[in-house]
Amino acid sequence: MTPDRFFTLMLVLASRDAVTTQELAQALGVSLRTVNRDLNWLRDAGLPVTAHRGRLGGVTMLPGSGFDLTRLTPDERDHLSLTGLDDKQRAELDASVESRRALSKIAAAQPRRVHELLPLTDVVHVDSRPWRQARAFGTAPASLIGAVRRGRRLRIEYDSPRQSGPRDLVVDPYGLFAKAGIWYLVADCARVPRMYRLERITTWEEVDQPRRIRENQALATVAAALIDHWEHEHAIEVSATIDQTQIERAQRIFGLRLVRDGHDESVTGHKVTIRFLRLEDVRALLPFGSAVTVHGPTEARAHLRDLATDLAHHYAPSPTSLGSTTSRCQLSSGSSSKEK
Repeated sequence: MTPDRFFTLMLVLASRDAVTTQELAQALGVSLRTVNRDLNWLRDAGLPVTAHRGRLGGVTMLPGSGFDLTRLTPDERDHLSLTGLDDKQRAELDASVESRRALSKIAAAQPRRVHELLPLTDVVHVDSRPWRQARAFGTAPASLIGAVRRGRRLRIEYDSPRQSGPRDLVVDPYGLFAKAGIWYLVADCARVPRMYRLERITTWEEVDQPRRIRENQALATVAAALIDHWEHEHAIEVSATIDQTQIERAQRIFGLRLVRDGHDESVTGHKVTIRFLRLEDVRALLPFGSAVTVHGPTEARAHLRDLATDLAHHYAPSPTSLGSTTSRCQLSSGSSSKEK
């Protein structure tokens, strides 16, 4: 159950003598199955939630037994709604203090049971950052969150890897978005949605104008559309066979971009399709060497051949080193002859 749904459910139960599961489903915007699962969660948490059948029945909570939501400040309720973030990311947003305070109030209000399970916070730890993440530079999420919440336009200097130098842009921000341990600013630039990595925003300032986002658009919907576009509108799809010994490594590196063909597998290799945004990105297959055989498209095979040829030339022995090797071999041969 998400924190915002928990608060809504508690408020409805606290404000009504009895309420049906259908009414709860409508208030929460979820299915009856989800409502029943949430009610079971409340019972398991030790809250005395009861259900009575009949025309005058419904779901009730014993008076004075529920958690008093008024004990939470508006900031605490707001910070608890940040679902999906781990402790480090909450700290990056400067939100960890309010979140810990709110969670401690909820924990203190829960009745203790004789056979109590260990708290989830003791047995579950979430770290959404990718492995071996390099230290991030640029703009910190906490420094930008205030400007974003004020709903102002921003002027940013963005150092894109596709450009020769930083660009000066005026954007209309929807908000901050964390994906795979990386923070992004989601914003419209000239009415076109974009995601800007915070580590590449070198400088920024507020513009004395309210943001001008597109109608009926919000951070969640814009971010979802951008991700969907990135995942499905790739420029090239490479068909390849990966050796059995390297398939797990390839899945770790390429993630959802790699799709295995379950109908075409053998003891030695797996037939896969790997999506790349640009043709140049197929160089990521080079470290696999002969463990990967690319079948198509033709331009991908040609580009890998050119890259491999350049690599071979780069590490080819120089004529000087070849001459030295030949001389050493001749000396060695000469010494051998004398010994004989």
